[in-house]
Amino acid sequence: MENFEPNREWFVKDPFGYSAKGTMQWKMFESIVTDVNFDPFSTPKAEDLKNPILWLAQSEALTQAAITLIHTKPEFKNMPPEVRGVCDSQFCAASLMLIGYSLEVSLKAMMLVQKGTEGYSEIEKEVRHHRLHDLAKFIPNLNKKESAILRGLTSFVYWAGRYPDPGSGREKEAVDIFGLSEKYQISAKCLFDLTAKVQSYASSVVEKSQLTR
Repeated sequence: MENFEPNREWFVKDPFGYSAKGTMQWKMFESIVTDVNFDPFSTPKAEDLKNPILWLAQSEALTQAAITLIHTKPEFKNMPPEVRGVCDSQFCAASLMLIGYSLEVSLKAMMLVQKGTEGYSEIEKEVRHHRLHDLAKFIPNLNKKESAILRGLTSFVYWAGRYPDPGSGREKEAVDIFGLSEKYQISAKCLFDLTAKVQSYASSVVEKSQLTR
C-alpha cells in the first residue's frame, strides 16, 4: 500500500498532479479491494466525485491546514514593522477561511450521505453557496450564538479571508464582523467548540445512514 501513503516528493515533481489526484487514488484503492479494473485516464463519473469519503477527507485536509496556520506565527520579515501586525491579522483571517471551507465541505458531505448522489444532485443548485448558517440548519440544537459564529465564518469564506475589501456597495460588511463578535462575545474557544460540534455530527449521520440500509 506504499502508493497510498503521503509522498511530498511527488508534490515537488508535480504539484498540480499530486494535489488533484485524490479521486483517482481512491478509485485505485477501490479497484484493488473489489478486483475491478480501473482506467486512470477515464473521466470520473458524478458518483466518483460525489463520494462522501472524498468530501470528508477534503474537510479533514482543510481542518489540518487551518490548524497548521493557527499554530504558526510568521515574522513577516519581508514587510516593514508597521505593517507586520496587519499581515498577522490577515494571516489569521486566512485560517478562519479554511475553517469555514472545512465546515462547508463537511456539511455537504453529510448531505451526500443522507441523500445519496442522485438526491444531492437534485438539490445541488440550492446548496451551491458558502452560507454556513444556512447549510447547517439540519444540525440539531444550534443556538443563536452558534449560528452567529457560522455567519461570521461565512464572511471569511466569501471575502475576509482573501481580501481586505468586501466589494463596492458592501463596505458595511467590513464592520459587521466586529458587531457580531462583540454582541455574542465570540472567543477562539467558542469557535473551536462549534467546529467540533458540527464535525462530530458527521459520525451520527454516517451511523444513521448505515442503519437505514
